[in-house]
Amino acid sequence: MREELGEIDGERQSFTGTIGRYGGKGGGKYTILMLDVRHLDGRLATDHVWFNLTKGFKDLRLYPGERVRFDARVKTYTKGYKGRRKNIDRPVSDDYKLSHPTRISRVAQNQGQPA
Repeated sequence: MREELGEIDGERQSFTGTIGRYGGKGGGKYTILMLDVRHLDGRLATDHVWFNLTKGFKDLRLYPGERVRFDARVKTYTKGYKGRRKNIDRPVSDDYKLSHPTRISRVAQNQGQPA
């Protein structure tokens, strides 16, 4: 699904997404799950993406289900198992992610449109 993001690799663009849930990485680091991430023209960018819980997200005190608008950069990353154990079948491949979210703001829900 993220192949479309590969066409804009390295670019910063605006997106909207729905807050899914909060998570953690250990060591006092927290994350936020963004679901149904779309370009501003409505095209689906990705079904989900995890971000670090940055100051921009913290300051808004967002709840699951709220819709937000943000700018982010498209970057390449490597996913899959990179260890030495032979019995793990998760091949290494490149994928695309959104990173460095900025200009985060709530999206007002329009009446007559589903949330």
